[in-house]
Formats: sequence, structure tokens, C-alpha cells
Amino acid sequence: MIELEGVPELIDPVMVAAFEGWNDAGDAASGAVAHLDREWKGEVFAALDAEDYYDFQVNRPTVWLDNGVRKITWPTTRLSVVRIGGAKPRDLVLVRGIEPSMRWRSFCNELLGFAHELGVEMVVILGALLGDTPHTRPVPVSGVTSDPDLARTMDLEETRYEGPTGIVGILQEACTHAGVPAVSLWAAVPHYVSQPPNPKATLALLNRLEDLIDIRIPLGELPEDARAWQLGVDQLAAEDSEVAEYVQTLEEARDTADLPEASGEAIAREFERYLRRRDPAPDQGGPGDGSYIRDPSSGGRPQPKPKPGPEGPADPDEDSSG
Repeated sequence: MIELEGVPELIDPVMVAAFEGWNDAGDAASGAVAHLDREWKGEVFAALDAEDYYDFQVNRPTVWLDNGVRKITWPTTRLSVVRIGGAKPRDLVLVRGIEPSMRWRSFCNELLGFAHELGVEMVVILGALLGDTPHTRPVPVSGVTSDPDLARTMDLEETRYEGPTGIVGILQEACTHAGVPAVSLWAAVPHYVSQPPNPKATLALLNRLEDLIDIRIPLGELPEDARAWQLGVDQLAAEDSEVAEYVQTLEEARDTADLPEASGEAIAREFERYLRRRDPAPDQGGPGDGSYIRDPSSGGRPQPKPKPGPEGPADPDEDSSG
């Protein structure tokens, strides 16, 4: 563990975490945290010891050249801090890594130790799963929690899932037992187009995160990437009559299920988001004045590109608890 010395006092901090692998269909969740880190220029202040949590035959280290010198980047989980400016400044603690191979309880306890030291008020864990959802419709994002009070006050589902789970579910339960409010946001990715990246699902997670913690997230080119992704899938589906017919079946099922939602509350929600986007409030997209320390073990070097991890559960109801 890297010491937290040098990290300034944080303002209303929320921890946002995502992990590559089983809980990250289409790299949608890890892509969302990577977007936050990139847009707000997050600086790494801590990294977990890779030796403690990863099987290097499963998640192999990578070798790269730095001015002709060979260096190694080890698979791990890193923490960074970003400061959101504007009328209501606050800080985000971003946790981005790979689902650990072992010692999950110790892994969660170490992350909770950081959360305690930094005064984190809530933990939001992002995930993505494969589901029977058409790519032509808005990406379903469910918000779940194990805390009945949090479910009621934040209009979330109280999880009732039973079955196999990943690190998202384990971390959420660890937070609950530690008395730390925790929420999981899950995006459903079409199982027939599961290969990463999926910018449309990433965008949906970020929109839901905006609503949950009341911040404005600079989206950059993500909306255009999402439109281009959908057009590309449209073209692929049009070339295969069986796929096109299957997508139409999914569309009909989705439209029937969503019919009661096509009313006042859903429309008002979208209109409020539209108004927030038009609001000429001070930009929240730049880093604050805080000086954050970097992980000395990384030397500020670039991180390796995310590798496609194991696909998430194929059933849209599976692992909905995280």
C-alpha cells in the first residue's frame, strides 16, 4: 500500500470503481471510469500490490519501451483523485483495475481502508452484463443496493439476487457490512454484439452516475462514438436476415415492456437532463488546484490498454446484485 501522505483534504468525496473482467461486458464499466479519469485529468496516488491479488498466468504483465529502456507494467488496481469544479465542487476517488484472482476479502478491506482514510461518503461500483436487449434502444441501467434505507431515499432497487457473483457484488457487500453506503450501477449490453468497446453502454452508465451523485460529466466525443457504434451494428445486422429478425423480436419485447414508462416521469427525467446540459454554469471539466501525489511505483508511465476480459453473465437477471 502506498501512503496517503500528500493527498489534500477532499470535498464530499464519492468513490467510483470499475473492474475489467467478468463484470465488465463490452468494457463499458471500465471505460466509464477511464473516461472520468481522462476528462478530469486524474492523478494516481495509490496502487495495490499486484503480488497480493493477481495470478500472472491469468493476467499477464506487459513489457514496454521507455526511450529504449524495457519496463514492466504489472496488472493491478490503481486509485486516483479528481476534483470537480463549479458552483458545488466535490472530489471523486476513482478505482480502476482488474478483477482480482484471489484474496477478495483482503482486496475489499484494503479499498475500504482507503475509503475510510479519505472520508468517502459513498461508493458507486459500475458494472456491465450481457442481456437480451436490442442495440437500437436506450441501454437499460439498473441501480441496486443492499441498504433498504438507501434504496428508498435514492430510488434504487434493493437487491434480491442469489447466485454466483463477481468482485462488484463482493465489494458492495463489504461496504454494507462496514457501514459505508454503496450502490451498484449495471448496464445491459446486447449479447449478440458483446465485443468491446461499447461506447453506448459507457455513455448510459455515465448519465446514470450524473443523476445519482448530482454532477455534470464532460462527455467529449462519447455521444458521437455511441452513435457511430449503433450505426455500425445496424449495418452488420442488416447484412444478416436472421440477426435482423432477432433484433426486431427484441425491439418488440422491449417496447412492450417499456410502454408504461413512456409517460410523464420518464419524459420529465430526460427533459431535466437536457436542461442541465444547456445550463451555462461554470465548467466542471477541469482539475482543481489540489496537488495530488502520483504512485511512485508507476513513475507516471502510461497504463496498458485494457484487454478484453471474460464476458459477463448471459442472463440479464444474472448477477444483477453485482
